Amino acid sequence: MRTVDDLIASKPRPENIIKPDVLVIEALHLLDQVNLSYLIVMEGDAYKGVFSERDYSRNVVLKGRSSREAQVQEVMTTDLPVVAPNDTVEHCMTLMARSKARYLVALDNSQFMGIITIHDLLRQVLANRAEVFDDALAQKLIDTAEGRGRIY
Repeated sequence: MRTVDDLIASKPRPENIIKPDVLVIEALHLLDQVNLSYLIVMEGDAYKGVFSERDYSRNVVLKGRSSREAQVQEVMTTDLPVVAPNDTVEHCMTLMARSKARYLVALDNSQFMGIITIHDLLRQVLANRAEVFDDALAQKLIDTAEGRGRIY
């Protein structure tokens, strides 16, 4: 079975990185630019957390904060579940379901490797289970998981 190491190696180099002291409004612009639902918060080579659309809605909007005054580090998520390079995709799925998280942090001996998303896991399931679906439907599901299409 595929591992976290395999998942991280198959992903493109992330372009969704932001510093912790950036204003939330700038983070929102970057989210729009990269067309993703999360940003990786890094200070140099050190992983600090994840800023997501959910963080914005719950920690800025619902709390009456200003996105032009609040910094990412004040509203980001810092306590995501952690996985290691040799953990399996199945383990990731179980951990994500159990913790009700949408993201997992991949660390190799405390060294940041990347973020595993629910979409990464879905792509793996679809790629390995494509024989269950006819070829056209399987390709539509894979394209949708990769953001290249929609299923109506």
